[in-house]
Amino acid sequence: MLSVVVLAAGQGTRMRSSLPKVLHPIAGRPMLGYVLDAARALQPAALYVVHGHGGEQVRAALPDPDIHWVEQAPPRGTGHALQRAMPTIADDQQVLVLCGDVPLVRVQTLQKLRQAAGAGLGLLTVQLADPSGYGRIVRTSSGGVAAIVEERDASAAQRAIQEVNTGILCLPAGRARGWLNALHCDNAQGEYYLTDVVALARRDGVDVQALTVDDPSEVQGVNDRAQLAWLERVYQQREAQRLMSSGVSLMDPARFDLRGRLVCGTDVTIDVNCIFAGDVEIAAGVYIGPNCLIRDSRIGVDAHIAGHCDINGAIIEGACQVGPFARLRPGTRLAADAKVGNFVETKNSAIGQGSKVNHLSYVGDSELGAGVNVGAGTITCNYDGANKHRTVVEDNAFIGSGTQLVAPVRVGQGATIGAGSTIRRDTPAGTLTVSGTAQRTITGWRRPQKKPKSEA
Repeated sequence: MLSVVVLAAGQGTRMRSSLPKVLHPIAGRPMLGYVLDAARALQPAALYVVHGHGGEQVRAALPDPDIHWVEQAPPRGTGHALQRAMPTIADDQQVLVLCGDVPLVRVQTLQKLRQAAGAGLGLLTVQLADPSGYGRIVRTSSGGVAAIVEERDASAAQRAIQEVNTGILCLPAGRARGWLNALHCDNAQGEYYLTDVVALARRDGVDVQALTVDDPSEVQGVNDRAQLAWLERVYQQREAQRLMSSGVSLMDPARFDLRGRLVCGTDVTIDVNCIFAGDVEIAAGVYIGPNCLIRDSRIGVDAHIAGHCDINGAIIEGACQVGPFARLRPGTRLAADAKVGNFVETKNSAIGQGSKVNHLSYVGDSELGAGVNVGAGTITCNYDGANKHRTVVEDNAFIGSGTQLVAPVRVGQGATIGAGSTIRRDTPAGTLTVSGTAQRTITGWRRPQKKPKSEA
């Protein structure tokens, strides 16, 4: 049986932020979230998070009824942090200790560490060209692990060692309980070091195994914003490689950002400086132009998204054309072969098959049938200052440029609206409707008031 303990009580003073360190984001998610994902993938019997500074914020940001939250107050070192989590862990369990500020550790690595530890103690190490700030791995003459010495307590010879502790280790709960009780704090920082359990394990004749990772970024901790930014790029490079391996063409993998989940079909092309957030699905043959932001949307086969588009909460079916400089807001649905052109904004609207809203228009709270043409500068006036209303444009209607459709209103099938018209009443099918009145002022008019929620 396995219990996982995530140490997440560090204040992160070098981040210079009121936000707890473990909540600073990698690809739009708190870095602690990635550590918890890796822990859950191991299917532990119990998952503990030891928190301290900003604990309420941490719990609120990552709610999970299966997490055992443990407070460490005041913080007295990593050994004390693990000790706080131990009371409800059975002696026959294996305990895996993870760090909440090491977000890119791989599940496969943790599985290998568990196997290496067996019934003894296993720790994860890495070779660094510059080991400054890390505890050094001191080995015996035969190559075994003798101890971990923190940098502040290390001799000059020990500081020259390039193999360092990552803070991730696996140990037997029953033995660990005794080692933790034997820790002392007579060191440079006046803390109870978890790393001291290595020497205690050797004293008791317990096997100590070190697993060295090949990729330092996998075990890189975050202590300042520069390290956070570096890991952000490492994460994005991983995701870029994953997409290219699945048949996606990235015009420049270094200028790609994923902040959520992205699933792509084959032969998708993504130009530079695109950001994908939330849950995005892109079908085969889609082209995404440069500088697009796409969030929580689905894009169908062979759609063409030109550059500089902002697409959020939209469903775009096959062979649609969007942009450049289009904004599709939540609730937008484009049927096959529809076109939304430059400087067009849509919101909570369905645009039918083959319909075109080519440029400089706003379509909100509307339903456009098939084969509709919307001229430049058309506005659906859906908001009266208090409440929103819908506009319906039936199949094959033609809306002239500079038209205002004042909702609620319906344009009949095959109807034509003359350019510059303001349409306030339903128009018959198959007819031409125009409007043009002299300017006048209406006195005593009052704006509509919002309906009480009970009547909405």
